[in-house]
Amino acid sequence: MQSLEIIVFVSTIVIAILSGVLAAFMTYKWKNNKEVKSFGFWSLGLWIFTAAVLLESIFSLNLYSEALIDIYLFLVVFLVESLAMGSMCLIKSNKIKVAYLVYILVIDVAMVIALQASAIKNLIITYVVYGPLPLSVVTVSSLGTFPAAFILVAVAALSYYRGKNKKMLSIIAGTVVVSIAGTLYIAAIPEFLYYSEFIGILLLWFGFFSFGHGIGAKAKKPKRTHRKPRTAKAKRNAAHRTGKERANKPRKKRVRR
Repeated sequence: MQSLEIIVFVSTIVIAILSGVLAAFMTYKWKNNKEVKSFGFWSLGLWIFTAAVLLESIFSLNLYSEALIDIYLFLVVFLVESLAMGSMCLIKSNKIKVAYLVYILVIDVAMVIALQASAIKNLIITYVVYGPLPLSVVTVSSLGTFPAAFILVAVAALSYYRGKNKKMLSIIAGTVVVSIAGTLYIAAIPEFLYYSEFIGILLLWFGFFSFGHGIGAKAKKPKRTHRKPRTAKAKRNAAHRTGKERANKPRKKRVRR
């Protein structure tokens, strides 16, 4: 292995581990709070991100096939859509949620058709995924990723505005970095894609871990104080006091008409 190949391979493995741990945390939160649907979609998106980064580690070893690159390009779109759908679950309007879900399904079907209709050549340059894509694939993927990235940032910003939770700023920054990572690296150092992914997942790690601890948390119920069982003597004394109170209570005189 050359030094650059080792750097790229190790970077992708580290990113995959960080993403996998964060995905496991979000899955755990979702299982304990299934009424919070956001956790389910967020965990799905992070698992997909982990799978995509593992494919990048395979590509860094110069192991390439059209089937793998098609899967990778589809996952890149689907992971951002899943994260965005998780954020959409935080809003109250069911019509908007359903409309966006239908939009996602249409984009995913179109993405599959575009990938099948296009013959994508080897995109691996200096051990990373970097190369020109067919116009149809670029168009459909842009229609999926850009609206999703906008939703992620908008909902996170709105949540920060309402709750003043500074951790949402980390989610916003991480989302921006991860979503536009493909446009950040340049031809001279295309491995910058993985640097941006690493920074983005760290920001998402910090934001989601902190945000996950706050949302859906169940309020602690006050502990019940158990009274000591009364003894027979205590019951007799209580009955005696009640009898005295009744006897001493003044009776109302009936007025004869």
